[in-house]
Parts: sequence; structure tokens; C-alpha cells
Amino acid sequence: MRIALAQINSTLGDFESNKNKIIESISSLAAKKAEMIIFPEGSLFGYHPFDLLERDTLVTQQIKALRQIIKTIPKNIYVLIGGFEKNTGRGRPYFNAAFLCTKNKIVRSFHKELLPTGDVFDEARFIEPGKIKDNYFKLNGKNFLLTICEDIWAWDSIYAENPLKKLPRKKLDLIINMSASPFHKGKLALRLGTAQKTARHLKAPIAYVNMVGAQDEIIYDGQSFILDKQGKLIHKMMSFEEDANIYDLSSQESWNRTAAKETETEQLRKALVLGIKDFTSKTEIGKVHLGLSGGIDSALVAVLAVDALGSNNVKLFALPTQFNLSKSFQVAQQLANNIGVELKDISIQSTFEHIKNIIDDEFKINQFSLTHENLQARIRGLFLMAYSNFSGSMLLTTGNKSEYATGYATLYGDMCGGLAVIGDLTKKEVVELCKLYNRESEVIPEFIITRPPSAELKPDQKDQDSLPPYDLLDQSVVNLVEKKKPTKTKIDQWLLGQLMKTEFKRWQAAPILKISSHSFGRGRRYPVAHKAKG
Repeated sequence: MRIALAQINSTLGDFESNKNKIIESISSLAAKKAEMIIFPEGSLFGYHPFDLLERDTLVTQQIKALRQIIKTIPKNIYVLIGGFEKNTGRGRPYFNAAFLCTKNKIVRSFHKELLPTGDVFDEARFIEPGKIKDNYFKLNGKNFLLTICEDIWAWDSIYAENPLKKLPRKKLDLIINMSASPFHKGKLALRLGTAQKTARHLKAPIAYVNMVGAQDEIIYDGQSFILDKQGKLIHKMMSFEEDANIYDLSSQESWNRTAAKETETEQLRKALVLGIKDFTSKTEIGKVHLGLSGGIDSALVAVLAVDALGSNNVKLFALPTQFNLSKSFQVAQQLANNIGVELKDISIQSTFEHIKNIIDDEFKINQFSLTHENLQARIRGLFLMAYSNFSGSMLLTTGNKSEYATGYATLYGDMCGGLAVIGDLTKKEVVELCKLYNRESEVIPEFIITRPPSAELKPDQKDQDSLPPYDLLDQSVVNLVEKKKPTKTKIDQWLLGQLMKTEFKRWQAAPILKISSHSFGRGRRYPVAHKAKG
């Protein structure tokens, strides 16, 4: 039996687009003699809908689209499509479902049992759990077990029981897992390990079909795969792009290209590029802009934006005061030339002086202070947001994770914008990505990468005047935020204090593209008003 895996990029709530994408994939794979075609979790609705599920009319629209799809399925072909099904019994209003369809018929549905409630997801808010034990089915003389994403993740986890261990022993020809599993560093290895345990325990090969694309800050990387019953990898599909493959159950052969091995830094690049591309396209934003300071963070965001959208859809602004070195503008201009983007130079010195004089007079301020430093950042935010209002372009913010963790960012200043592209990257990862872009030729001027980081808001300012050295700070950010470890070093203790005091800023931050196991954003829900110390 020829099984097709179709990893597609669905748009949340765009039933017409998702329907057409599914129909096109079915047609293409049917032409290659696929007998069953498997799409990812939530492939028809998009994933995850969160509180869109308050509107049950959307689920009704989804089912209407599903009924249109089944009319187009060729004879003798079965299709598994992910979506949401209304619960007509007691409990939460919906099931996270997989619909088994054939020509003009929804044969049956399967329901997800394990509902993730940690990090970025909270499925139990709307979803009633099903039972994996009810998800066996038989087609063309072959025996299958259908699981949905989290259903195979209870081997070493928060769940008290693993439902896979309680399944009746049945002969299986294939385990199917339909997933919308978000990307983070090291995630593929975790998926493979989990799927291997499942295959070995149930003594059957597994087809793992994962969504690709980005939804808000969450990025889905695809990388669908097939393992044999011993857990050996037979085939892995492409990362961060749509892909399809056909697997023959009898011969255990697969066709189509095999994904090349990629470094972690290259995967981060592809993830962030996809995150920008999908955030803008799925919100119907055509153009973006940012302030280019001559520093490494804004340089990386500029290059990623061009990588995602092309140079014609990116605009750059230099907004200097007396504290910005002429060298900063020179390297910013060099970078802009290298990536083919216009750099608009607008001095904010006179605006800064005018507002500074008013503030100093009204508040009786007689010496330069943090007030004046942040004033410059807020004036820049004003200019850049004015351009957004005028042009419809979206402002990208340029702060990194270490800055967000310490609160080293100005509300309504450099935190202005619609998307925080590198807000989940440590400074070390920012540098590594810049070096990746320079691997063949110097795209980002070397001076930008090697110069001591500075906000240039007062004479001879360096980030390290206010922050620990970035190499040590990055380690503390990873330990406290991502690994959630207790404090050990003085920098850990200092950072914990900063984290606790500056949460109000992160509540007001733009969505941050998630590339780590624990990022600032939807998956981290710290209160603002508290007196916790550690």
C-alpha cells in the first residue's frame, strides 16, 4: 500500500486557501498512485486556533470546506485531514480530530487524547480528550493506529499514565502521527526519540507528518519522517518548506528528495525567515522597515527581512543624534548597499534638543540622565511608527533575548513594532547568524560584528557599562529562562532580580519569534505585580 505524507503550510481560518492546497496535494499525489494521503494536525483549520474556538461558526465553515474536499477525492483513495470536530456530548465543546475521507464520504473521525497545556499551548481550554484505543482502523487489508501529535509524547513527561502502554496488543502495519509540532533548537532529536520509542513498543513502522509554516510567534518546521519498526530512520522530509513523499508499506521504500543535514545555525536562519514571511503574508502586510543603527542586532534583522521578503519590500532608517559615531552610519550604509535597500538618513538631533529643553525646564532637570537616553529611543520610535501609519509598512523591532531578559530596552522606543524577530536569540546566536550570512562574502561589515555593543545614547556608551559581559549574561539567560535552573552565580542572581522587575515590559512587547524551548511570549506567563524573590 502506497502511503503519501503531505506536509503543508496552512493559514489559520483561511478555509478556502487551505481547502485548495489540500485538493491540489491530493490530485498531485493521486497521480503518483498514492492510496492513502496523510496531512498534518489541524491542516484544514490551521493550528493552533486558541480562542478563535469561541466562535463555533468557524468550525462549521471548516466542515463545509471538508465536504467540498471529499467531492474531489479520486476513487479508491483515502485521505486523512486534521481539523476540529464539535463535541455533541458532555465536556469541552470540540475534539482535536483527524477525518478519514474517501470519495464523497467522511468515513470516520479520530480524536486526540493527550492535550498539551504547557508552554505555548492550552488545548484543554476548548478540547475534550478522546481515546487512542478507539483509533485503530483497517484499509486495504492493512492495520493502522492513528495518533495526533501529543498522543505519542507520554514516555518521559508530565503525564501520570502513557495511554500507548495500555493499548490492546494488535498487529499493526503502520502507526500514523499527525502533528503540528513547533520548532525549537534540538526539537527534531526529541521527536525522533519519541517516535522511536513508539515504533519499538508497538512493533510497527511510524509515519510522522508535521505541519510547516508559522502562526504568530510559533514556527512549524515540517521535517516529517518515516521510521521502521526498529526505530530506524527511513526518510526525512524538507525543513521549513512544504514537501510530500510516498512510502510503500510492503517494500518500505520511499521516493522524493531526502533532506540534507543542516547546522543548528542554518536552521535558526530558516526558522526566522519563515517566521517573518508567514507573519507578514498571513496578516496581509506587504512591507517592513526598521531603524539601522550600525549595531549588530539591527544589522541581522535587516538581512533576515531581505532574506524573507526581498529588498524591494524592506526600508531602512538611520536616526542619529550627536552621540552616534560617523563610523556607525558608514557601516550601516555599507550594509544597506550590500543588501540592496535604501537607507534613509533622518537626524533627530534638533527634535531631541527641543523636547529635552522642554522636559528639563518643566521637571527642573539639570544634568544628563537616563531620562534623556530613553527620550532618544522614544523619538526614534515616534518617527518609525509615523512611517508605519503613513505607508502601511510594519516596523520590526531589533532587541535580542538577553536584552529582553534584563529589561535593557525602552518601552515605546526600541520596543515599538509589530514583530520581534530576534527576541528569542542570545547575543551569541546573533553573532553566529551574522557570521553565517558572511560565509561566502562580507554581507554584514566585519566592524558591525566585532565592535563593542553600544546603544549610543550618551558619549562613549557601551552595553557593558550597564550589563554583565554578554558571554556570561547569555549563559544566565539560558539557565534561568530556558532551562529554569536555580541561581548559582552572581550574574544569575542579578539577572533573576532584573527578570522579576521588568516583566511589565515583556507584557507589552511585540510577538517574539520562538526558536528556543522556552521563550518570552505566549508560553511564559509571569505576573507583573508580585514580591517573589527567587
